Amino acid sequence: MLKHTTSRTRLLIGINAGLAGLALAAAFAGAQATAQPGTGRARGEYTMVSGATSAGGPQAIFVVDSANQEVLALRWNQGRQSLDTIGYRSIATDAAAKPGR
Repeated sequence: MLKHTTSRTRLLIGINAGLAGLALAAAFAGAQATAQPGTGRARGEYTMVSGATSAGGPQAIFVVDSANQEVLALRWNQGRQSLDTIGYRSIATDAAAKPGR
């Protein structure tokens, strides 16, 4: 029982460290960030939430950029000790799409 608790604690510490790193990177990038010249991309406004995926498995982190209307889904890769991108969606494109079957 103690070994299971220790590995779960290490996993949570790793995820928290990754999130803290992302937050620090966003804070330092935000201090100097403006729109990228020639791209038409505005400076982002980010929100992060965790949640389940439709595929199951480990929880995912969803990063929403409300200024550019984009969503990025990330998952912690325990083997590589890093975050992997599992999906990207453009909210503006999805909103403009005509519903089909």
